[in-house]
Amino acid sequence: MTTPRVLFVARTRYALPLSVTLQRRFDALSAVIDWRQFATSSTGKGVSDERFTLVGRFPVARLDGAAFYSALPVRLAREIRAFRPEVLVVQGAEDTALALAGRRLARSNVPVVFDVHGDWRNNTRVYGSPGRRVLAPVADALARLTLRHADAVRTVSGFTSELVREQGVEPTATFPAYMDLAPFTATPPVALPTTPQALFVGVLERYKAVDVLADAWPSVCARVQGARLHVVGRGRLANTVEALVTETSLGVSWTPELPTEGVAQALDESTLLVLPSRGEGMGRVLVEAFCRGRSIVGTDSGGIPDLVENGVSGFLVPPDDSDGLAAALTRVLGDPVLAQRLGSGAHAAAGRWVATPEEFAGRMRALVDTVIERRRR
Repeated sequence: MTTPRVLFVARTRYALPLSVTLQRRFDALSAVIDWRQFATSSTGKGVSDERFTLVGRFPVARLDGAAFYSALPVRLAREIRAFRPEVLVVQGAEDTALALAGRRLARSNVPVVFDVHGDWRNNTRVYGSPGRRVLAPVADALARLTLRHADAVRTVSGFTSELVREQGVEPTATFPAYMDLAPFTATPPVALPTTPQALFVGVLERYKAVDVLADAWPSVCARVQGARLHVVGRGRLANTVEALVTETSLGVSWTPELPTEGVAQALDESTLLVLPSRGEGMGRVLVEAFCRGRSIVGTDSGGIPDLVENGVSGFLVPPDDSDGLAAALTRVLGDPVLAQRLGSGAHAAAGRWVATPEEFAGRMRALVDTVIERRRR
């Protein structure tokens, strides 16, 4: 059996050499496919070697996205001609649409897989600046067009599968995004801390709704003695978090960045994970919390309910409901017995989401084989 050539495309930022976590992913993929990754460089400098093409940052930061996407069809056409992939796997609606254009420029018939990791409608509604909302009708139409013209669709959860089915398309495959959970499963969960603490892990952007958490937290702090909040992440809403930290009576600490092992430790030091997102395709940090026996207070939004069972592994509240979020946080942080019961339920739910790098690679290979076989018919 020949090893298929696959070109992965995403706006994800990578740094070389890879982290241990990512190296496991790509090592597993190397065992079953011949791959190249087209993405962006986290260091700002462009990189190109036998495996990676990483686009550097545009000199004007505000124009970086526009520069990346305007050049994407031409760059992908070049990659297609040089690597001659048998399948393109592209993450994101806009990226897939431009990959289809790049395929045409390359005069290739290589099949394109639309890799759906979240709700494409959020791209203009809750991601980035509020001004992007004016582009929502165009972006929605582009996503629908992309779904119809992609050769296959991969989804990561029940929620993303339903989004695709609503457009009359059946997913070719559904399996979770790659997660290296070794740091979270290496040891059994530790006991909940005696100090009630909530942990937020994510980018400090509007779609993660850290602003809603900021509105809710003073109420939680007033109702739960000694309650603390640890925020992990960077982003444009950093000022919101800084204001919470400055008010020392609120018991808020902020760590801009943690390695994977650091996230595992932060979960061990916390009672629960809070994820108040306005939109979430799946939420890897949810599974990480499950593995450490930590329950979730999150929103009934996107793919979160696919993982979190209300009242069993956590509590779900409506998006943008700061009062509901405060009430749920207060309920769990203020009741150690309830927190322990929900934490046990969370840990029991982890099994269905845990997969080794080799299992992930095997699922990707099965998807690629299916797409290639369809093309041959």
